[in-house]
Amino acid sequence: MTKIGVLVGSLRKESFSKKIATNVASLFPKGYDAEFVEIGNLALYNQDFDDENNAPSEYTTFRNKMKEIDAVLFVTPEYNRSVPAVLKNALDVGSRPYGESVWNGKPAAIISQSPGKLSGFGANHHLRQPLVFLNMPILQQPEAYIGNVADLLENGKIKDEGTVKFLQSFVDAFVNMIKRHQA
Repeated sequence: MTKIGVLVGSLRKESFSKKIATNVASLFPKGYDAEFVEIGNLALYNQDFDDENNAPSEYTTFRNKMKEIDAVLFVTPEYNRSVPAVLKNALDVGSRPYGESVWNGKPAAIISQSPGKLSGFGANHHLRQPLVFLNMPILQQPEAYIGNVADLLENGKIKDEGTVKFLQSFVDAFVNMIKRHQA
């Protein structure tokens, strides 16, 4: 079983990102388990925690969970033309202590969304920067920018068949990339 960690960059109960991620998680084929990984409970990263061997238990739980994950799907809104702080914090927590990054070599894919037409383009591309540094191969094509997200959802489900087909092609490309990296 290949484990896909799903990290959602929004903490809101009725998060559009969470709804999109839930829909996309159901598109993975048999043999791929998409598991949501909690990031909202992580204290802001502080190197003193690791230097003093006093990391919060949430750090340890998160790091151990991510070590079990084979690939990562990020689904995020855009906050002020960048990624939400909670998502960047999760990347920082997982990248430390130095030399023990849980991200190294794990295939990644990004879906950004927004209620407007810009579709989280800035967040998508800002997120790519730390992922490159963290040595995470990133799905390049198809790119997934979901604009006008509120209009696409009905009772939490994507109602537009064209969007579902596109997201299926995105998942298929991600699965093929994961297979190449596992070979």
